[in-house]
Amino acid sequence: MMLLTVNAHKGFSSFNRRFILQDLRAALLQAAPDIVFLQEVIGAHSGHASSRPDWPTLSQYEYLADTVWPEYAYGRNAVYPAGHHGNAVLSRYPIVSAVNHDVSIAGPEPRGLLHCVLQPPQMPRPLHAVCVHLGLRESHRLQQLQRLCELVTRQIPAGEPLLVAGDFNDWRQRANALLADCGLQEVHTRHFGRPARSFPAFWPLLRLDRIYVRGVRRSSPGARASRIWARLSDHVPLVAEFDL
Repeated sequence: MMLLTVNAHKGFSSFNRRFILQDLRAALLQAAPDIVFLQEVIGAHSGHASSRPDWPTLSQYEYLADTVWPEYAYGRNAVYPAGHHGNAVLSRYPIVSAVNHDVSIAGPEPRGLLHCVLQPPQMPRPLHAVCVHLGLRESHRLQQLQRLCELVTRQIPAGEPLLVAGDFNDWRQRANALLADCGLQEVHTRHFGRPARSFPAFWPLLRLDRIYVRGVRRSSPGARASRIWARLSDHVPLVAEFDL
């Protein structure tokens, strides 16, 4: 089973120079993961819809799902006069339930944890997937990481496999130690000693994005994204493979 996580940057390239949602969809189709975790994906935007002839009639997450990922869930985080955006999970497997947990801290950064319960046909137990986008301020992230741990320990049974991935904005690398308290291990750290560099995409320096697991038999980082991704988002997508 393969997972890919990427900050979609609302369908625009770095610095909002170009609208690249169609290219982003093509890149996802080429990568062909089983589960896709998306952050900053637009659910609706009346301004872009009326001014851009290439704007899709569907939500961005439905457009990206295409015919490959028949199941999808969306968690609305930010709401503004023109529309809203948030996190999304695209899946080849049935999504039994989905709940978006608001972890916003007072201020201008609405954030959420999208918790989906999947039921792959070959598995006797459900698979849990939590798509994460945390705040830019460290004090906010620390509180949001604590809420993530509470979600993991209180609402997800210990015997059921769990994947947690997304944009943690954790440039000071505090998340690994904090999330170890609730049994989560970061895939790249397990194999390389530290998280992967993922930002900015054209010259990755900061280790902002993560993939955590709990209750899986085997996990390994997938191949690094091709250079084409450097013009599709300001974040490099992370990929991991799992044996459940």
